[in-house]
Amino acid sequence: MSQKKRLLDIVRDKIRVKHYSISTEKTYVHWIKCYILFHNKKHPLEMGKDEIEQYLTSLAVKNRVSPTTQNQAFSAILFLYREVLGLDISEWDIQALRAQERKHIPTVLTKEEVGKIILGINGIYHLMTSLMYGCGLRMSELLNLRIKDIDFGFDKIYIWDSKSLKDRSLPLPSKLKTKLLAQVEIVKELHVKDLADGYGTVYMPYAFEKKYPNANRETKWQFLFPMSKVSKDPRSETIRRHHIHPQTLGRNIKQAAQKANLNKRVTSHTFRHSYATHLLEAGIDIRTIQELLGHRSVETTMIYTHVVSEINKQKVLSPLDF
Repeated sequence: MSQKKRLLDIVRDKIRVKHYSISTEKTYVHWIKCYILFHNKKHPLEMGKDEIEQYLTSLAVKNRVSPTTQNQAFSAILFLYREVLGLDISEWDIQALRAQERKHIPTVLTKEEVGKIILGINGIYHLMTSLMYGCGLRMSELLNLRIKDIDFGFDKIYIWDSKSLKDRSLPLPSKLKTKLLAQVEIVKELHVKDLADGYGTVYMPYAFEKKYPNANRETKWQFLFPMSKVSKDPRSETIRRHHIHPQTLGRNIKQAAQKANLNKRVTSHTFRHSYATHLLEAGIDIRTIQELLGHRSVETTMIYTHVVSEINKQKVLSPLDF
């Protein structure tokens, strides 16, 4: 007799059917598990509106999580009830005490500061950071680039299935074209070696692997920035070459920022903020910047008008300097 699947395993299966990323899978499973443990391991079917509100309120009051974290937990619980348990909870009108949301103006680097940091990064991470700033990419978008996504003929970079669920194309920075061509050749050589060693497959998105069973061995599908070694896929346990780990890139950026002696908190996303701000300062209209960033709403992009406004305020002289 087959053993009945545990709830969290069913959650994982459903997430994979929905083609969510491995990071989303880990996050959702974490919050669903915490929700169940908070209520002394009661099954979610035995709980409802009151229990969800109690848990979310506890996150805000006792745990003092950020609004983003609380919303993340709420999204996981919604996924559990809607997608896994098949319950429509839209009519429950859940009213939990929300974590206090603060509007932060993003940290932005000057062009000179961007240059200092990029110069302080060595090897492949130099090219990766340059491309991230040069195209305003999210780190996940950068890491998920495949060889096929770079169109050297039309000087375009294509971003598929981004966070905003909007595909988009971006101008390929001319200063990086030669380096990117060289990187493609490096990946091609690496792929030939992997095939010779009995590996050579790559993770395929959505149902491509079933629809095109041999595509995962094609060169064009290989990650543009692969890891130096093959590793075991956490889902399929297949030995393959994945893209560079985000923590490795983040660590290189942090170290370069420290070497540059910048008194600013610099992360990978800082380059995206700087890209948008520099375009706005150069006179590019807000709608175009919205499309380049892949924002669903122009309101999200409008934050950069506030950034430019703050920069302009800094140019105002103090009365002491009159």
